[in-house]
Amino acid sequence: MKLPSRLAALLAAAAVVTACAPQTSDNASSDKDEQTGTLRVWLFQEVGNQPKEKVVDSVVAAFEKEHKGAKVDVEYIPVETRAQRVKAAFNDPKSAPDVIEYGNTDTAGYVKDGGLLDVTKEFGDWSEAKDTDPTARQSVTVDGKIYGAPFYVGVRALYYRTDVFEELGLEVPKTMAELATTARRIRAEKPELYGLVVGGAYTYGAMPFVWANGGELATGKGGSYASAIDSEAAQKGIKEYTSLFSDDNCPAAKCAGMGGNDTVTAFAAGKAGMAIGGDFSHAAVEAGKVKGKYAVVPLPGVKAGSVAPAFAGGNNIGVLKSTSHRTLAVRLMEQLASKETQASMFEAMGFLPTFGDVREKAAAEKPYVKPFVQTLASGTKFVPASPAWSEIDSSLVLPTMFQEVISGKKDVAGASGDAAKKMDEAFGSVG
Repeated sequence: MKLPSRLAALLAAAAVVTACAPQTSDNASSDKDEQTGTLRVWLFQEVGNQPKEKVVDSVVAAFEKEHKGAKVDVEYIPVETRAQRVKAAFNDPKSAPDVIEYGNTDTAGYVKDGGLLDVTKEFGDWSEAKDTDPTARQSVTVDGKIYGAPFYVGVRALYYRTDVFEELGLEVPKTMAELATTARRIRAEKPELYGLVVGGAYTYGAMPFVWANGGELATGKGGSYASAIDSEAAQKGIKEYTSLFSDDNCPAAKCAGMGGNDTVTAFAAGKAGMAIGGDFSHAAVEAGKVKGKYAVVPLPGVKAGSVAPAFAGGNNIGVLKSTSHRTLAVRLMEQLASKETQASMFEAMGFLPTFGDVREKAAAEKPYVKPFVQTLASGTKFVPASPAWSEIDSSLVLPTMFQEVISGKKDVAGASGDAAKKMDEAFGSVG
């Protein structure tokens, strides 16, 4: 799942699921553990799905050969309609799959809805699990229990135009302050370009500025979170990001409404000197006008030599609590999320593996991966493990905050204070 657009769809879908699922659903754990029969699997339909299908078909063939009498039925479901599908599956075990792929920000909401199976013991016994990176492990963990296996991870870094930098005699920025100065220099010398293209609706492009300045989205854990987006450190990061929406870099009239896809599209089309894009943006940039004229480095932090923390997006594979094939379903989950499968998925789709050793090998084979691996190794951030996050994201709390500051409607303190209140209301509603 390519993160910028897909995550938005996922989170909106999760919000519907969270809002609509009854407090007492029918999805109690099955007391059956059948060793034969058909396992149903729901995976996400990708833009170019055939390479993914080929990898999955190989996993299924090996699984069926190893488990006589077991059959696997894989269905690729469109993201647009998955909210209704997942809601129905949670509430009607008869229509439910045994194994599903889901967005890693959905975990807490799906656990609250009672849909996912606790696989803490099995994950602990799985020999490959020890090499899972900490952030990926966090994305399947709620209140210390594990509800799936990480499938892939996605992070963002700084894309820049090598030809423009060479022509203008620019050095690659080593700090966030240098990033802003370099962006304005590009815009001044080449007014037809954005310096650093930014988006007011690009939450995960903005958050590294907050995190690099010591800010957080929220504090707490488990069922209890409190917003921290209005803290002094967070406000500093908000100010640093929103100051880039100016005529001398990326005019507010053009850039305030942009999301992540818009900024990558602008860079790929040759309209910007720099952009914050993901490992999953590589194919789009390669297919654009800047092919052969760009490079990627980790987004710099506040201090020289530091890397701004990136959001670790991605997907997981989980087992539904209602499965009547618990042992087989968990085994299939492990095979779909295994090192071998993740390596194949990287080759086929460019999905970044969640295992450190597999990722290092991928970086050695495909140099474009290296800055993203460096970013992951420097430490990433994740959203609060609360079912409230779906509501916060789908109701555009953070983009609204950024856009209020960009438009001059509110100052940083006022906009972040209002955003914090909305976040706390959402956190309180699921307490």
